[in-house]
Amino acid sequence: MLLLAFGILPALCALFLAFTQNGAFAGFDNFAKVFADYRFWPAVQHVGLYLVVWLISLTLFAVLLALLVHGLRARWSSSTVRFLYYIPGALAGASSVMLWLFLLDPTVSPVAAILRAFGFETFVQVVALDNLPIVFTLIAFWAGAGGWIIILYGALNNIPQEVMEAARIDGAGPIKTAWHIQIPLMRKWISYMFIMALAAGTQLFVEPRVLSQASKGVVPQDYSLNQLAYLYAFKQNDFSGSAAISLLLLVVAAGLSALFVFRGGLFERD
Repeated sequence: MLLLAFGILPALCALFLAFTQNGAFAGFDNFAKVFADYRFWPAVQHVGLYLVVWLISLTLFAVLLALLVHGLRARWSSSTVRFLYYIPGALAGASSVMLWLFLLDPTVSPVAAILRAFGFETFVQVVALDNLPIVFTLIAFWAGAGGWIIILYGALNNIPQEVMEAARIDGAGPIKTAWHIQIPLMRKWISYMFIMALAAGTQLFVEPRVLSQASKGVVPQDYSLNQLAYLYAFKQNDFSGSAAISLLLLVVAAGLSALFVFRGGLFERD
């Protein structure tokens, strides 16, 4: 029922709006209009660059940290310590961005020394357009990586001890064990993490919108595709153009997710 109400029906509504204009069938006119918009391709570039940085960083660091936590499980596997990984995720969305507004301002940030070491003296310098993929990746990693580390940690716990013991007997050290045994056996969970992070990353909206307001326009209001769809719907009163952008996001995200579902063997039985 929830999938029907909040997933399938809105998607069908967007599909109808994307191919109509004022109730009349418009073919691909709405898509052509969106493609011709001077704001569309820069927004595609912004989201694409962010996704590359975000997905690579999440995959590398979440897997690495999960392996490290699992290797130190005698000290770090208590329920209390595992709960600490979830705390940043409680500050999701706008509240997380508000926290980072202070962290990214060299005049008040507790890590101001690090920011100044990179040559940043003002908040505007930190949130310059070229720095935004890194900034959004840091915000997203802070909010979501802890939960994924716990999930990957659980996947590592499901690896049979007989397999790990056989690797040790064969002389495999921690690095070889991780590369040849643990990571391949975590493939399904890594694919699942990648798909969910991809779906969230394509919906980039709250972070650039809040930073745009805080920076007084340094971050453009049409930075991401979701922001552009919002402008179409609620600034230009063009819900058909907004639906066309939304449908494009859905098709791209679903296509890439399907690729990783099949390549990652997500539904294969062991």
